[in-house]
Amino acid sequence: MKYSIEKVTTLIGARRYGNTEAQVSWLLTDSRSLCFPEETLFFALKTQRNDGHRYIQDLYNRGVRQFVVEQVPEAYETLYPQANFLRVPHTLAALQRLAERHRDEFSLPIVGITGSNGKTMVKEWLYQLLLPSQRIVRSPRSYNSQIGVPLSVWLLNEQTEVGIFEAGISQPGEMMALRDIIQPTIGVLTSLGAAHQENFRSMEEKCMEKLELMHDTEAMVYCSDNDIVSRCIRRMNYKGEKISWSTCDQQAAFYVKSVENSHITYIWKEEENCFDIPFIDEASIEDCITCAAVALRLGLTPGDLADRMPKLEPVAMRLEVKEGQRGCILINDSYNSDINSLDIALDFMNRREELKKRTLILSDMFQSGLSPEKLYAQVSELAVKRGITKFIGIGAQLTAQADKIQIADKQFFADVNHFLGSDAFTGLRNEMILLKGARPFGFDQITEQLEQKVHETILEVNLNAVVENLNYYRSFMKPETKMVCMIKADAYGAGAVEIAKTLQDHRVDYLAVAVADEGVTLRKAGITANIMIMNPEMTAFKTMFDYDLEPEVYSFRLLDALIKAARKEGITGWPVHIKLDTGMHRLGFDPEQDMDELIDRLTHQQAVIPRSVFSHFVGSDSDDFDNFSTLQFKRFEMGSQKLQAAFSHKILRHIDNSAGIEHFPDRQLDMCRLGLGLYGIDSRDNRILHTVSTLKTTILQMHQVPKSETVGYSRKGKLTRDSVIAAIPIGYADGLNRRLGNRHCYCLVNGQKAEYVGNICMDVALIDVTDIPCQEGDQVEIFGEHLPVTVLSDVLETIPYEVLTGISNRVKRVYFQD
Repeated sequence: MKYSIEKVTTLIGARRYGNTEAQVSWLLTDSRSLCFPEETLFFALKTQRNDGHRYIQDLYNRGVRQFVVEQVPEAYETLYPQANFLRVPHTLAALQRLAERHRDEFSLPIVGITGSNGKTMVKEWLYQLLLPSQRIVRSPRSYNSQIGVPLSVWLLNEQTEVGIFEAGISQPGEMMALRDIIQPTIGVLTSLGAAHQENFRSMEEKCMEKLELMHDTEAMVYCSDNDIVSRCIRRMNYKGEKISWSTCDQQAAFYVKSVENSHITYIWKEEENCFDIPFIDEASIEDCITCAAVALRLGLTPGDLADRMPKLEPVAMRLEVKEGQRGCILINDSYNSDINSLDIALDFMNRREELKKRTLILSDMFQSGLSPEKLYAQVSELAVKRGITKFIGIGAQLTAQADKIQIADKQFFADVNHFLGSDAFTGLRNEMILLKGARPFGFDQITEQLEQKVHETILEVNLNAVVENLNYYRSFMKPETKMVCMIKADAYGAGAVEIAKTLQDHRVDYLAVAVADEGVTLRKAGITANIMIMNPEMTAFKTMFDYDLEPEVYSFRLLDALIKAARKEGITGWPVHIKLDTGMHRLGFDPEQDMDELIDRLTHQQAVIPRSVFSHFVGSDSDDFDNFSTLQFKRFEMGSQKLQAAFSHKILRHIDNSAGIEHFPDRQLDMCRLGLGLYGIDSRDNRILHTVSTLKTTILQMHQVPKSETVGYSRKGKLTRDSVIAAIPIGYADGLNRRLGNRHCYCLVNGQKAEYVGNICMDVALIDVTDIPCQEGDQVEIFGEHLPVTVLSDVLETIPYEVLTGISNRVKRVYFQD
C-alpha cells in the first residue's frame, strides 16, 4: 500500500517542513538497508549509542527525500531542497503510531504471538498450516521488537487474509505499545521461561507483561498446565474465549489425550481426533499442539490438521552462510520464499564485503496475492537494486515471466533437476550465491551439491547472539565509551571473518587480533574497521604498514624497531597502542619506572604516535582480587595520565575487560575491551549469556554390545549391562579432549545425556545411547544451546577459552542469522 506524504503527516501528527509531493511505500530505520529511495520514508531513530539524524545527508545523496525527524536540519531549504521533513517529538513513537494507523485499515484475523520460547516456530508452522488455503502476512524472521513489530505490521496489504505477528518484550512496560500496533484478534502465549528474567522482579510479573498482548483479543491460546500462567490469567480477568490446552485437564478446550512418539490424540469440541507430526522432541510437540489449537480456531478442520501436520517442515529461523565448492560462498535461505523475506535476504547478502559476483537462485513464489507479471517485476527491481548480477530462475512461473527479470545474465529451468544437470550449475565459480526457494522445489538438493564436502561435524555460529552479547555489555557503558572487540584465535574458534563483519556492521570502534597475519586475513575479506595487533612480531612491520594494522607496543626494543621500520618506509604518525604492566607481569612498560624514558622517545620522533594506552586487570572476574584491582587502576591512572600530559592530542585509555565492564563500570574510561563475554560467557560467574557457538555431529553407526564386551582402545570402555553404543565422527583431532572419555562427560542425543564410553579416538568417539530413542543419522550436541561449554571446561578443570579455541579448523563453521 502507498500513502501520500500528506496523509503520513496527518497520521503521525507531525509538522511538515518542505512541500514536495511524494508517495510512501517503504519504511526505513537502518540506512544500510536502503533499496527503494524514491518511495522510502526514513525514521531518524535515536538510541543510546546512535542517532539516525547523522545519516540524513548520506541518504539524501542516495535518493531519499522523506524523513521523520526530531530536529529539522539547519538550512534544510538550501541543503535539502527536494526533501520533506516531518518533525515529531519522538521518532520511534511516530513509527509505531504510523504502523498502528495502518493496522486500523484492516478488518481480518490477526494472530499475536508472545512467550519466552517458541514464538518464531509457532508463527512459521501456523504459516505452513494455513498457507494452502489463505494469503498470509507474517513477521519476517524474528521481527518482534519495538522497531521490528511496526515494520512487520506495515507489510499488511489489500490481499492479506490473515496476519501472524510476534511480540517480544525484555522489560516491564513494553507490551502495551506492541499490543496497540498488532491489535490481535487471537492471542497466543507459547511458553514462560527464564529469558530476560533479570529485568523482572518475578516470573509472575513477566507473565502479566506478556499477557498484556491478550487484553482486547477475541480468543487466547495457552497451556493451562503451567501454574504461573493459569494463575496470571485468572488475575487478569480475561473476557474473551479461553482456548487452553492441557495434557492432564480433561476440561481444557483442547485436551491432549495422549502423545505417543509423534502421534497426538486430542479432544476438541467433544470430538476425539488425531494427527501425526514429523518431530519427537518435547519443545516441537508443544509448539505443534499450540499451532493445532490456533488453526482450529481459525477455521481449519480436524481433517485439515490430519492432512497438513505430517507435512510440517523444520523451521530454519536463520540465514546460513557456508563455504561452497569452486570458490563460492552460499547464503542459504531456501526455507522461505516470499517478497518480504527475499528483500531481507538480499539486504543481508548486500552487506557481505566479498568481491565476488552476486548470484540469486530463486524459485517460483506462491500465494503472494499479486499477478505473476507484477510479482516478478518487483523481484527484478529488488534484485537489481541489491546488486545481483546473475539470476537463475527455477519453476514454470518464473520461466514464463523471464522478460520481467531485468538482469542481463539470466537463465531459467523447469525444476531443480534440470538446473543441476545444466552447464549453468557446473559453471558456478567464485560467486556469492543466495539460495531462495519455496519448499516444494527441493532446494536442499542444490545446497547438497554446492556445499563444500567436509565431515559431518560442524560448529554452528549464531551471529544474532554475538550482537545480543555485544549489546549486553554496551548496556553497562556510557554512550560515548568506545569498544574494542577481541577476535584473536580466529574469534575464539568461531571464525574471525564473519564475526568481524557482524561487529563492523554494528559499528564497534576497534577489532583486536593477536598477530599481523590474522589482521591481513580480515583486510582481504573486506574488513575496513580499525584493527589492533596485540602481539606484533618484528618481522611483520611491513605487513602492518601495508594493511593498515595498528600494533601494540610493550617494550623499548619493540618501539625502537618499529620506529626504524616506519622511517625506512617514509611513514609518519603511525598509530600505536601503548601497553602498561600494572600487575599482570606479562608484557608492558612499567608505569612507575619507564614513563619518563618512554615519553622522551615518543616525543623525539615522528614515525609513530600513541593512539591509546592500556593495561589489563589480573582478577576483575573475582571479588577476591578487588584490592589488587584498585592498586592496578591507581598505577594505570598515574602512568596513563603522565603520557597524556606529554601530548596535545587525545590518547584513548582502557583497562576494563569483559569482567571489568560489568564489575568496574566506573573504570571504563575512554574505551573497553570485550573478549569472552562477546562469545556468550560471563567470566564473572561462568553463566551463559547468549550462546554463540554450538558444536554438533551425527550418529554414524549403532551397535548392540553385551556387557561381557568392552568398547574402544585398550578395552577402557567397560560395560555394566547390555548396551547400545553409538559411534560419532568427532575426536581429539577435532578438539574433543581425550579427558572427557571413559564416562567423565557426556553429549546430548535428542536432548538426553549420552556418556562418552572408552577412550576418545583421533576421529571418532563412542557414546552410550542405551535407553535413548535414536537412530543412525540423528544429531548429537557436543556443546551449545542445551549443553553449555562450561560443563566441558569444568570437567577438564580449565577455562571455556581453551575448549572454544581448541576446535580444529577441519570442523566446518556454519554461520546463521535470525
